[in-house]
Amino acid sequence: MPSPIHCTSSQLDLLKRPRRNRRTEATRALVQETHVSVDDLIQPLFVVDGEGPVESVQSMPGVMRYPIPALLNRCNEIIELGIRAVALFPNFGPGCKDEVGSHALVPDQLLLRAVRAVKEAFPDLLVITDVALDPYTSHGHDGVLSADGRSVDNDASVEKLAQLAVLEAEAGADWVAPSDMMDGRVLAIRRALDEAGYTETAILSYAAKFASSFYGPFREAVGSLQAAGTAHLDKRTYQMNSANPREALRDALLDEEEGADLLMVKPAGPYLDILYQLRQQTRLPVAAYQVSGEYAQIHAAAQMGWLDLKKTRDETLLSIKRAGADTILTYFAADWAADAIART
Repeated sequence: MPSPIHCTSSQLDLLKRPRRNRRTEATRALVQETHVSVDDLIQPLFVVDGEGPVESVQSMPGVMRYPIPALLNRCNEIIELGIRAVALFPNFGPGCKDEVGSHALVPDQLLLRAVRAVKEAFPDLLVITDVALDPYTSHGHDGVLSADGRSVDNDASVEKLAQLAVLEAEAGADWVAPSDMMDGRVLAIRRALDEAGYTETAILSYAAKFASSFYGPFREAVGSLQAAGTAHLDKRTYQMNSANPREALRDALLDEEEGADLLMVKPAGPYLDILYQLRQQTRLPVAAYQVSGEYAQIHAAAQMGWLDLKKTRDETLLSIKRAGADTILTYFAADWAADAIART
């Protein structure tokens, strides 16, 4: 019969015990290196025409499309939560769309009316506007197509984007945010803004926007699901290749040279490595967009009981901040801020 094993307790001879800094909640709070603040968060909002009730976005629980009167109510709620900035995205009906996105340059189109209304009601709320043609084009691409329809005409698209940016600045946008990924659009927009007298309007460039599978719920929200591509063209001809970090950084730093005031990585979670590397290579503020698919997948898993919604939300936001984001666009912004208030 084998001899019994006798276990004796002994203390390891350790000088350094990292767990001491994790021992109590107070200690953990005092030594925490990264924090998310309400000042870091930007709330994206979808706006629709008319004065009817708000419309829910089926694939994004808790996210709504707001007619302008309801949008103002929502902005007031967001301000009361301590959030300082909103990003507005319009949803246009089919009657406002054509092959060349003509409606983008109509002086009284929905997005411009929404900006005017928000700035009139809340002058101190920072308003960010999307500079892109996909909400206005019947094919849903972010630019004007070439004559044969087989590609996006870069330079013709940039010309129209610059005109749209000026209209948005005129309406009162504080930051214009080109999200199209056309070459040279930041330089063209900066020159157009300056020539029109909007030298103080900042450019938040979607500097590294990837051709991602995480945009589906957003396309539902803005009514451009048909926009994912045509028989001959998809958005990979202008959005970044997910496999190319060096190319992404090159594009982002070109935007800095062209006059961007802030650089953004989109999506955030799947591209934390790009966010981290960009933070090391620029002195500009860096933003990250936690996109609709990131939001939707957390909600879906939580609804199945597989994840804790709030803990997962908070962990993902913390990881984005830790990777180097100075500011985060997230559909969780208002809920996070409300929970932060409840904790105090």
